[in-house]
Amino acid sequence: MSKLKFLCLGFIFIFIGCKSALVSKKISKQLKSDFFDNQFTGLLVYNPASNKTIYNFNADKYFTPASNTKVFTLYAGLQYLSEKIPAFKYTIEKDTLTVLGTGDPTFLHSYFQDSTALKIFKNYKKINLILDNLEDKKFGPGWAWEDYDTYFSPEKSSFPMYGNVLTITFENELETSPKILIDNVEFRSSNFNRNYSSNQFYYQPKNNKPKEIPMVIDSLLISKLWNHLLPNKVHITNYSSKIMEHTAYSVETDSLYKRMMHESDNFLAEQILILASSTLSDTLSSNTIRKEILKNQLSDLKQQPRWVDGSGLSRYNLFTPTSFVQVLTKLYTEIPRERLFNFFPVGGKSGTLENWYAGNPTPYIYAKSGTLSNNYCLSGFLITKSNKVLIFSFMNNHYRIPTNQVKEKMQSILELLRDKY
Repeated sequence: MSKLKFLCLGFIFIFIGCKSALVSKKISKQLKSDFFDNQFTGLLVYNPASNKTIYNFNADKYFTPASNTKVFTLYAGLQYLSEKIPAFKYTIEKDTLTVLGTGDPTFLHSYFQDSTALKIFKNYKKINLILDNLEDKKFGPGWAWEDYDTYFSPEKSSFPMYGNVLTITFENELETSPKILIDNVEFRSSNFNRNYSSNQFYYQPKNNKPKEIPMVIDSLLISKLWNHLLPNKVHITNYSSKIMEHTAYSVETDSLYKRMMHESDNFLAEQILILASSTLSDTLSSNTIRKEILKNQLSDLKQQPRWVDGSGLSRYNLFTPTSFVQVLTKLYTEIPRERLFNFFPVGGKSGTLENWYAGNPTPYIYAKSGTLSNNYCLSGFLITKSNKVLIFSFMNNHYRIPTNQVKEKMQSILELLRDKY
């Protein structure tokens, strides 16, 4: 190498180093301001192209991640599921179909409208449906009990129907999906949308928007729903060691991941882990798949997380910014960029980021947000004006101010990275 080329490279490295140091100094000034004194904040920014850490602040500390947990759930799904969702496993004996649930959440779901099971079941005289192969409890550990009647907290199950919610609409008259439960809706004001232990729903029309209320999922309800769809055909039976020879598939898994990430859909997230576990065993267990992936694909995490659910609803979850950046880096390395970025909400454009982190003029943030009361986190990808891709995790816990004020401070730091790095 000539002396001139050597000197030019030296100047370039010095320039890049000075630029990075200047950005770090400006970020540190903001994070050390009075605004962040009475909360817990962590930030890690990493450049995968240069394998350099751009900024590190409390990145090895544990935080409550909220829905940032769904980044790990996305990774699990991509590791274990194929291009289409396994709708159910089954075996055929003459005119009888024995069916084992896999946790597919898309069947008759208001968004996916999948009818795979219905189409196949119609071809047989008798259906033996197994529901008791799920080890998970209906709610995750650490979930708030008083959320049982809220749209974001449906029960987990081995064979979901209608997204495990009752959808109520009222324009000229009352309508429900599933229709069979319309007589279970009572018009009256209540502090809750449903009786705690039964499918008795309370509804007060306020606007024309559909209202989703979780159903109590048990064998009696599932029998009632199926009897309405296919009278006297579907019978609930107990789990046995019978080998299921076939697997039916429903919708594209990418559509499931995108919906889960963009809408921060807790139900889809929980069922994705259950689906992933179905690829290992006929016994469904989200705990099994979490342990499996942490032991194998994610054994190299610098700080092993406390990972207790798929959605992030639980405050028992504990993750570090470093862990999120490591998993996001794996995704960035393994998945084509266009496909990967399509899973994430886009700043100023879509999903939970539609009203924040807008680019000028083009998007620069592709990330998953996570919100619980007094906690807000954001992890994903940032594209700088110099067209570099940075991977970051920005976590904020225990503040007592409006979340929008936290977002404003975060946005100013992310814009600094976009403009100056």
